Amino acid sequence: MRVVQIPNGQFVENCYFVIDEATAECAIIDPGEEAGLIAHKLQAEGVRPVGIWLTHAHLDHVLGVPRLKADTGVPVYLHPADRTLYDHVPEQAFAFGMRAEPLPAPDCELAHGDELRIGGLAFRVRHVPGHSPGSVVFAGQGVAFGGDVLFQGSIGRTDLPGGDFDTLRNGIERELLTLPDSTIVYTGHGPETTVGRERRANPFLTGAYRLG
Repeated sequence: MRVVQIPNGQFVENCYFVIDEATAECAIIDPGEEAGLIAHKLQAEGVRPVGIWLTHAHLDHVLGVPRLKADTGVPVYLHPADRTLYDHVPEQAFAFGMRAEPLPAPDCELAHGDELRIGGLAFRVRHVPGHSPGSVVFAGQGVAFGGDVLFQGSIGRTDLPGGDFDTLRNGIERELLTLPDSTIVYTGHGPETTVGRERRANPFLTGAYRLG
């Protein structure tokens, strides 16, 4: 397996290519604002996409969907609890002084426990709401693609519509902290981390941080 990280856009969102080197198949996770850059990188890698996997539907993680969907024709995967956010991306963009066209409808609904495959690689869908209602993590092969659920030393913001602090923290404890400490967590913004590092040092998970 090979992972290609592509920071992009004004929110410096991380898009990822997850590549099965044996088959040259690839999943595109969270194509963000700079669709042209992501499309160029995809062509340069010489891989065959099999799906666009969305960890959630905030605009910085989905703005590239129309271009990548048009270029590749692969199915778009989204948890149905984030469909309202997805359908209102133009309104999300307006709130940030941006413009966005409506997105193509998702092709596949993600559900907790689903298995997704890229060639010989398998990943399990883990539903972790709290940052958004339909936030998911794709976990397998010793890694987890967590979107904006967990960061190095922090967790996702919960002040946006559909967010809830306790729901997010409980979901992280249930779905991420149960993974081996060595699991690499590829985050939606910033550097990767590990489950063990966050278990030991993340103030939101150790109890060092208190609301209010």
